[in-house]
Amino acid sequence: MLKERARLVAYWVWTADLAVTAGAFLAAWWVRSHVAPRVLPGYFPTGLHPLGRYLGLLPLVLAIWTAILVSREAYTSRRTVSLRREAWEMAQVVALGTLSLAAAGWLLRLEFVSRPFLLLFAVLDLVALVGERLAVRLLARAVRRRGLNYRTVLLVGLNPRSAELARAIAAHPHWGLKVLGFVAADGDAVERFAGFPVLGRLADLDGLLRREVVDEVLFVVARRQLAAFEDQLLLCAELGIRARIVLHFPHLKARVLLEELEGIPLLTFTTTPGAPFPLFLKRMLDIVVSAVLLVLLSPVMLLIAVTIRLTSRGPVLFRQTRCGLNGRRFTLLKFRTMVPGAEARLDEVAHLNEVDGPAFKSRNDPRVTPVGRLLRRFSLDELPQLFNVLVGDMSLVGPRPPIPEEVERYERWQRRRLSMKPGITGLWQVSGRAAIDDVARWIELDLEYIDHWSLGLDLRILLRTIPAVLSTRGAA
Repeated sequence: MLKERARLVAYWVWTADLAVTAGAFLAAWWVRSHVAPRVLPGYFPTGLHPLGRYLGLLPLVLAIWTAILVSREAYTSRRTVSLRREAWEMAQVVALGTLSLAAAGWLLRLEFVSRPFLLLFAVLDLVALVGERLAVRLLARAVRRRGLNYRTVLLVGLNPRSAELARAIAAHPHWGLKVLGFVAADGDAVERFAGFPVLGRLADLDGLLRREVVDEVLFVVARRQLAAFEDQLLLCAELGIRARIVLHFPHLKARVLLEELEGIPLLTFTTTPGAPFPLFLKRMLDIVVSAVLLVLLSPVMLLIAVTIRLTSRGPVLFRQTRCGLNGRRFTLLKFRTMVPGAEARLDEVAHLNEVDGPAFKSRNDPRVTPVGRLLRRFSLDELPQLFNVLVGDMSLVGPRPPIPEEVERYERWQRRRLSMKPGITGLWQVSGRAAIDDVARWIELDLEYIDHWSLGLDLRILLRTIPAVLSTRGAA
């Protein structure tokens, strides 16, 4: 019954989302057509095309917004999600939707779609969606204050973790959860724990679940005890009561996902981004941007190739084996900036190394050619890596791609940087590049990028890369 009610609420919220989006769409047309020409006649001398033409675009808008909202799990339970986080999620939805709508207009040659209209629609829709979500929250809190729309929770286990969980639930009444009390898993004869009643022992659970109104049972027990609670988990399943197991790995910082393989439940621990749709958009961004840049920069790359060929012996491109996603090896392409046979002379210049750890970097490397020094200064030697991005070995933004010899000397915690595709640029690039002389710091920045990855972060790094390269800050 509660699941059906949750689905019903989700359907109503989805309907409200589409309604306010449609309203924002119509409001944007009206403001651009009737208000803007009066207020700013110099910028907007005429109105838009008739409303009937724009109404034909509205079904596409609603379809795009629905796809993005569903893919971003906007209709799962939001009881414990802060308004600030939900507002940021709505901002991402509107941004992705507007970009998708603009791309669709370009592909379908919908020349009547105005860019100021799209921008105005995005602003109005964001305000409307956030306002709607705020109204839903206020309504839900008002209902819960009257003792409605809450879920009752029974905690199994008397320990510091269960006490912490009970206090957190009590401190956040807007979550819509209510602690009934505890069940003593070890048979302790106590009447109260952490300020809540102890309703019985584990042997009394069957009677408690039949006698009390219980929506969820949280088993807060040690990992080694899980097998001993199989009968109680089966009991909850037979009675149709949701059972949750509170796992505690004090040193493991990972998201937990429940997946399924041929009917076999899998409890997945992951520290890498796993949302398929944002990762799909990241790959699409890689393909589109790398292809466009390769076309636009082809004259520059041809000029660089000719200059390298005329000023020093050896091939134009430098090929080196690097480690990519989860250690996959690939051939990284760069414009050659060193004299031929430079890798064989590494021992000769090892004393010039300016970084700590399993890497080599030197501002005064005698193996670098004069042209190579100029290319490195403005990162032009890395342009051929756009081919690596296009074929999928690399991404535009990601961790720095290491050589296998570096990886072999990694400490265990450092290998996690291989859990995302390497990038042409990243946090290490916009934080000073070669000015960061500590390999451990490079890796910390890469792990920080992985832990906080989002499409927005990628876009911010790409925008910050341009001034970082032009200023040659930290270039070797």
